Amino acid sequence: MMNAPSGGLPSGTEGGSPPLTKPSPTAAPTRAQRRVGELVFAMLVIGLGVFALVGVFSIRVPAGARVGPTLFPVFVSIILLAAGVAVLISVLRGHLGTPEESEDTDPNARTDWRTIAIILALLMAHLLLLEYIGWALAATLLFGGTAWALGTKRWWLGFVVGFIVGVLVQILFGELLGLSLPLGPVLGWLAPLI
Repeated sequence: MMNAPSGGLPSGTEGGSPPLTKPSPTAAPTRAQRRVGELVFAMLVIGLGVFALVGVFSIRVPAGARVGPTLFPVFVSIILLAAGVAVLISVLRGHLGTPEESEDTDPNARTDWRTIAIILALLMAHLLLLEYIGWALAATLLFGGTAWALGTKRWWLGFVVGFIVGVLVQILFGELLGLSLPLGPVLGWLAPLI
């Protein structure tokens, strides 16, 4: 007669089944690694704020404009700089963010470089084709292509939604803000509406 191990579970050597074990938790980043990561993040935000603020000075302001096109970019630049400096000071004082414990993330998963490359190519295509095919079609390509690259099942719906949003943004920016996004040859008939 065989005695069952304590706890009532088979030991794994009996009956041919593998032993029951808990999966080992993944190693969390050390405090020093988290500190370096947060310092890099703070410096990137500060760098982005400086880049945006420097770019403001290249914007042409129409003569006699009370509120010119530089107001919003200056506002965003100041917010970026303030947020970056606040994070930097907080990290230097030793206050680090609490690591998120999530069940749906896999820290050991490999980066999907193919998807990243496709999205970057779509972004570059959007920028290069904007003048030739117009804002709405370039936005359609970017939106639908990104949805496809991220694995949507109904890929064609991304292009439909992208086209609708692109045309709405085209009309709203033209009507409400007086900005002209390029229409392109296909949507030139919208010019009287905008």
